[in-house]
Amino acid sequence: MQNQLIILFLFLGLTTIFAQEKGKIVLNDSLKSETIDPLRPSKAAFYSAILPGLGQVYNKKYWKVPLVYGAIGTSTYLYIDNQKKYHLYRDEYKNRLEGLPSKNPSLAELDENRLLRIQKGYQRNRDLSSLFMVGFYILNIIDANIDAALSQFNVDENLAFKPAVIKNDITLKNDFGLALNYSF
Repeated sequence: MQNQLIILFLFLGLTTIFAQEKGKIVLNDSLKSETIDPLRPSKAAFYSAILPGLGQVYNKKYWKVPLVYGAIGTSTYLYIDNQKKYHLYRDEYKNRLEGLPSKNPSLAELDENRLLRIQKGYQRNRDLSSLFMVGFYILNIIDANIDAALSQFNVDENLAFKPAVIKNDITLKNDFGLALNYSF
């Protein structure tokens, strides 16, 4: 228990020690006013709607662009792949209904019911892939909008997250926890 307490204070204490400059006390009472652009979220959403990932670039969140293209690109690939396989099995099923010979020797051993089930499975997967593609596109727009709106919040240095040790009078043991402090 005490080892955990010591490790906690070393970890959290070292971060505050190294964050301070030695020998200098700087009081900064001036308030910095940053201009808030009310159209920033709508611009980011518009840019993401025009070209996926462009809103993330506008918000300077470059690391999100590969995620956007990875999600939309994977969904697009799965859509195209399932579409090709759907057409392959559908054409084979149509040829069998017309009495034509099989064009694909690997599908010759499948009966009509099985071809129909496989065709419906690929059709379902294709439709799900298109829903995911549209969903990731909309999620890209929403992410750019929310990120632009949240980037304008005022987060100053008066907000602190510090460890707290409380002496328990009943058990005579130390309890430790974290406290969220805001100073005015």
